[in-house]
Amino acid sequence: MRTRTATLLLVLALLLTGCTGGGDAGDGPVTLRFQSLAWQEESVAVNKELVREWNAAHPDVRVEYVQGSWDSVHDQLLTSFEGGEAPDIIHDASDDLADFAYGGYLADLTDLLSDRLKSDIPQRAWETVTFGDGVYGVPFLQEPRVLIANATLLRKSGVRIPTPGHPWTWAEFRQVTKRLSGDGTYGVAWPLKEPVSATLNLSLSAGGQLFHRGTDGKVTVRFEEGDQVVPRTIHDQVETDHSASPTTLGSGGSDTLPGFFAGTYAMVPLGFSYRQQIEEQAPEGFDWQVLPAPAGAGGLAQGVSPQTLSIAEDSAHQKEAAEFVDFLLRPDNMVRLALGDWMLPTGTKALRDPALRTPEHGWAVGTALAAHLRPAPAQSVRGYPEWKDKVATPALQEYYSGAIGIDGLRERLEEDGNLVLARYQR
Repeated sequence: MRTRTATLLLVLALLLTGCTGGGDAGDGPVTLRFQSLAWQEESVAVNKELVREWNAAHPDVRVEYVQGSWDSVHDQLLTSFEGGEAPDIIHDASDDLADFAYGGYLADLTDLLSDRLKSDIPQRAWETVTFGDGVYGVPFLQEPRVLIANATLLRKSGVRIPTPGHPWTWAEFRQVTKRLSGDGTYGVAWPLKEPVSATLNLSLSAGGQLFHRGTDGKVTVRFEEGDQVVPRTIHDQVETDHSASPTTLGSGGSDTLPGFFAGTYAMVPLGFSYRQQIEEQAPEGFDWQVLPAPAGAGGLAQGVSPQTLSIAEDSAHQKEAAEFVDFLLRPDNMVRLALGDWMLPTGTKALRDPALRTPEHGWAVGTALAAHLRPAPAQSVRGYPEWKDKVATPALQEYYSGAIGIDGLRERLEEDGNLVLARYQR
């Protein structure tokens, strides 16, 4: 009797085990949940279309599209990881992955990805998703910061028009914005509601680094000469030259567009994808063009945090999830995703597509900058989100508004910043 009871309990346990894992029991189809952060109408449509194409060709591995949001993705993912309910395939950005990777929430993709995908994406892009000895995401879309300019005002001013082959220096850029100012127009509007990433990433062009990793692996903050070029330029444009609007320092990129269209600002530094909003919202006849960001000791280099696709460590179907990622990022599909988001693909084959090299809407300027994109300085720094929110953001906001000087900014970034980072490196 005891043997029979034990047998029944064993069978029941096996049945219950087979019912876990998102309903993928027995020999039924596998279901993968793909959380996408696409938000623009065109981009959402492309992502959903690719999911439908996959499902039509793979009846045994069905992908379920889940809509996420950039505004809340970090906290939402953390909650889902801790609750054991994370999506199988995760869309995020590389600068949000470090704590998730080190925390064991993301799968190491080293042995899951195809050789085709590994070789098509440059090593500098893989560095943005490499933490320790593992690879925890696939970088697939990226965008440089560029200058979106009122072409009519540029022509009237007679300034030299920069190209990727002959960009403005930071000093020249400051002088150009002075020439473009006057008669109710500011030469530039800096939308710095989120000042940290813009400042750090553009500072690579001036030779800045800010975060320095020692032989012991620990990171310290040093605000050196190269790190100061970009913040000094912005500060002097606002406070000394009055060639930059002080009212946009707390604004987001979209907030500056009405003033840009009205001629209040001659140029706005924005992410490459903002071109879509400008094309859709600009008044009829408004003439605009894309210019490379200024260059310094580091040339056209600038930091980027590519959009990424990761796989949850708890996913019961990592192999199938990796196959879907490989499908999604085939060169032709990567081009479709890039066009939908008005961004640049990381893949070398996709970047060669003629649709991404046309002068129209500044695509050719963007692809010319792709080879100069580097991992964002804070890419692998543990504790960066806290450092950014509690130290760097308020310190830069105070500096740009004139409340503190460059020495005060250095003190805040280094002394207060290193205290924060030290807690994550014990």
